[in-house]
This record gives sequence, C-alpha cells and structure tokens, in this order.
Amino acid sequence: MKKSVTIIIVIALLAAVAFWLVGKYNAMVSADENVKTAWAQVENQYQRRSDLIPNLVATVKGYAAHESQVLESVVAARAKATQVVVDPSKTSQEDMAAFQAAQGELSQALGRLLAVTENYPDLKANQNFLELQAQLEGTENRITVARNAFNESAKKYNQLIRVFPNNIVASCFGFEQKAYFEAESGAEKAPIVAF
Repeated sequence: MKKSVTIIIVIALLAAVAFWLVGKYNAMVSADENVKTAWAQVENQYQRRSDLIPNLVATVKGYAAHESQVLESVVAARAKATQVVVDPSKTSQEDMAAFQAAQGELSQALGRLLAVTENYPDLKANQNFLELQAQLEGTENRITVARNAFNESAKKYNQLIRVFPNNIVASCFGFEQKAYFEAESGAEKAPIVAF
C-alpha cells in the first residue's frame, strides 16, 4: 500500500512538471508567433511605401525631368531596400542593422525628392502628387506604429524567455532573443531647420 502511494505521488509530480513544461513551451511559441506577426506588419508597411514610390517618381518625372539624379537615387534606394530581408524567427542585431540602413537610405532619398519638388510650384499643386505625398506621410506614420508594435512584441518575448525558470526551458528548446529596431545613429540630435 505504501509503495503504491509513493508511485502515485511520483506520477502526479511528473505529470505536474510535464504540464508546467508544456505550458511554458506553448507560451514561448505563442510569443514567438506574436513577434513574427508584428514583423509581418512592419514588412507590410515598408512594402506599402515601396509600392507608392514608383507612382510618386512617375508623377515627379513629368514635372522635373532634369532632376534625373534624384529620381534615380530614389529608384536605386528602393531596389536596395526591397532586397534586404530579415527572417523574423532569427532576428539578429546585424540583420536588423542592415535592414534599417537600407530603409534609412530610402528615407533619405525620398527626403531629397520631396525637397526637389519645392522648386516646382505646378507639381506642388498637382492633385496626384498631393495625394501620393499624403499617402507617403501616412505610410511613414504606419511604419512607426508597426515598428513600435514589433519592439513591444519582441520585448515581451525576450522577457518571457529570459526569466527563471523559463530560461532553462527556452535554452532546451532553442528559443533565442529577438533583436529590436533601434534609432539610427545621429537620431538623438535635433535637426536644424533654417529658412
């Protein structure tokens, strides 16, 4: 009788540990999927911006044909930005830095393009251009929101896999930390606006 009680207690303890382990594993998988979903939204917004650029360039090209160097830099930066791909299941700091650098180049090229358009009053009054510019501004805001959501999701995931005893489960099953979006170098300095 005493031996059967001991066996039942051991089985109950093993079952409790197994249920705990399964629960932690499932929580980590769920958090990992949330990071992937958040990353997909970031990519979705960058794709939206990328899709708007040919329309914007075509609209500006009609008015500013001799600004071909600026237009070419936007097209080249867009091509480069669409080639940099990050695997959301293995977001390393290096991958994120390369992705951010490519997207930063595209942002700078777009900034130069929008600055050039200031020289063309007819273009600034063109309804297509105004609509594309508004869509681009909206997309930039959406990108910021998506990046913040990704960072929040990555933070929750990283916290989950780093706390004890979850870190033991995470290391056993190969869950690794996710990289964050970080501000570009020099972003801490306020831009100088001169009129």
